Amino acid sequence: MSKDRSGQYKVKSGEMIRVCMTSDFFLEEADPWRDEAWAIIRQRPDVKFYLLTKRPKRVADHLPADWGDGWENVMFNVTCENQRRADERIPILLDLPFKHKGIMCAPFIGPVSIKEYLPYDQIEQVYCDGENYNGARPCHYEWVKNLHDECKTYNVTFVFCGTGRRFVKDGKIYKIEGTGLQSEQALKSGLSFQGKPIEFKLTDEWGWPIPEENLYKPYFGTRCLNCGMRLTCNGCSRCGKCKGPGSADTFS
Repeated sequence: MSKDRSGQYKVKSGEMIRVCMTSDFFLEEADPWRDEAWAIIRQRPDVKFYLLTKRPKRVADHLPADWGDGWENVMFNVTCENQRRADERIPILLDLPFKHKGIMCAPFIGPVSIKEYLPYDQIEQVYCDGENYNGARPCHYEWVKNLHDECKTYNVTFVFCGTGRRFVKDGKIYKIEGTGLQSEQALKSGLSFQGKPIEFKLTDEWGWPIPEENLYKPYFGTRCLNCGMRLTCNGCSRCGKCKGPGSADTFS
């Protein structure tokens, strides 16, 4: 990982890095370089890494030799865009050796129930987001509400990231163009839910626990106010787009 002029890592202790979000960490084409990625994750036990795959059957054969029962700084997620994929992938997820596990229902293209898997007390968070491509299939409010209710019953964090381009509520199809507006509408629904805290036992390179006061605290700009991801977001990148006449610097 890159360092600044003072020799400090640019990615701070406690930050989260989302890996291969537009690809798949466990696809076959990644086999030649995945060991390099594992080496970086091993090198930074003070940083959280979010991994996502739709290929959980490949995972067990592609973990590091020193993996053991999992690394504390890795959150592993499978995609479950409909019930078929949920029933196919979640049982594999539950059998894999990871300290932290989650589910990503995106693109959310069919109703999904996970209540039979939540009592195992392994799933710590659930995300859902509608489809956002040309010809996007609709996401239904009732599907999202059902997932929210199941997660709330088991005190599992639920994040409704976005509606997608076509969102159905009370029988009406809403055409919502732009990911920013989709995220804003998802937040306004009030369906996101903060469940029990996820405890990442982060350490320094010598294996010593890092005090809470020394961990990264997310910064949120004014544009973050209406973002559906803010519940579990790593914070604003301070790109400067929030600055302007009448705008506030931060929100906390």
